[in-house]
Amino acid sequence: MRQIFYEDGIVSPAEADLVFKLNNACPVQHADWADFFIEAITDYVVFQERPQGYLTSANAHWLIDQIAHDGKVDSKTELELLVTVLDKARWSPVSLVKFALEQVKHAVISGNGPLRNGKALVAGQITEGEVDLLRRILYSFGGDGHVAVTRDEADVLFEIDEAVADADPNPAWTDLFVKAIANVMMSASGYSVPSREQALRQEASLQSPEQQTSVLASLLSMVQSNLASVQDAYHDQTAEERALARLEHQRIEIITNEEITAAEATWLVSRLGRDGRLSPSESALIAYLKHESPKIHPVLTEAVDRLGTAA
Repeated sequence: MRQIFYEDGIVSPAEADLVFKLNNACPVQHADWADFFIEAITDYVVFQERPQGYLTSANAHWLIDQIAHDGKVDSKTELELLVTVLDKARWSPVSLVKFALEQVKHAVISGNGPLRNGKALVAGQITEGEVDLLRRILYSFGGDGHVAVTRDEADVLFEIDEAVADADPNPAWTDLFVKAIANVMMSASGYSVPSREQALRQEASLQSPEQQTSVLASLLSMVQSNLASVQDAYHDQTAEERALARLEHQRIEIITNEEITAAEATWLVSRLGRDGRLSPSESALIAYLKHESPKIHPVLTEAVDRLGTAA
């Protein structure tokens, strides 16, 4: 099939449809099939459909229609295809990134799906493997530029955090969540943000909650250490940097044909402690902000003071 499909160096729309039909019709698959399936569809949707190297809203919807059943991806191969497409494309519509993040959210909330197949994992908990996948998806939308975490992405992260609020805290999740929401806060406060690889990178080691006198003390210690390592990468935007950031967003929107919704300070305030309480990760973030007092939007400052007092 590789020889036939790549004889002319092109995967046509009809061939891409055929590959999906074969994948759906054959539940028993040779070990080499997954690599061929992912390679062929990625080549088609990223490098052969126009604009080459980018995903448009139309191409993203085509891919979702092919792999989604009731809004969910059912197989590990199709999930890996989705993430590979995001990895390979220079820019993708934020709706496709959100769809990918929601696959992890579904696994966390329901306890099933391709991420959980064959694993004795309960709903309401998140694994380090799932945190790594979330980070990989978030990296993919940032591309080579300095694009802040968007409102659509942050929405899913908040929903995951609400789902795991009653479980034993996972330091890897807290590390990613706090850095991502801090990135949103700093952007909404007028800061120039670093690349996502720099802003969201995982530290070499994460402290275990059992090593501290309390879970919150452990998380706060980790947050202070890990955020301090990237804090210097944020700085006040100059007028030129603000203009360039707007142009970058506009370029992505023009190419992908989809609007990017930036997170605003008032929206952030409405999300923090939305169910009437702060999660362990939110508490660690608020405690850090109160302790370090970075210059953030006045609406956020008031919320941090209020939530910190309530905590």
